[in-house]
Amino acid sequence: MKVGIEIQIDVTKLDKARFYKGAKGTYCTMTTFVDIDVKDKFDNNGFITQKKEKDEQGQLPILGNAKVFWRDDNAPVQKSEQPKQADDFDDGSGIPF
Repeated sequence: MKVGIEIQIDVTKLDKARFYKGAKGTYCTMTTFVDIDVKDKFDNNGFITQKKEKDEQGQLPILGNAKVFWRDDNAPVQKSEQPKQADDFDDGSGIPF
């Protein structure tokens, strides 16, 4: 099954020490866990963090959220029962670039 997932992160929370140079640019590896059948009160199906090293202890900060917006199995994309509040909306005006 294929799903479309929208990912939204707060770039100000990125730990630049975890960036690495690759052949075609500078990269940041992130991790997400997505439950396509369960949404939180903001209609998100998961969260995003930067990749943790195997021997690293503790949790990394949550950078943002993942939201399923499309499924190829014709199952409806469920909306949560609680509507979003106007003050939950971030227009991105705090982006540093």
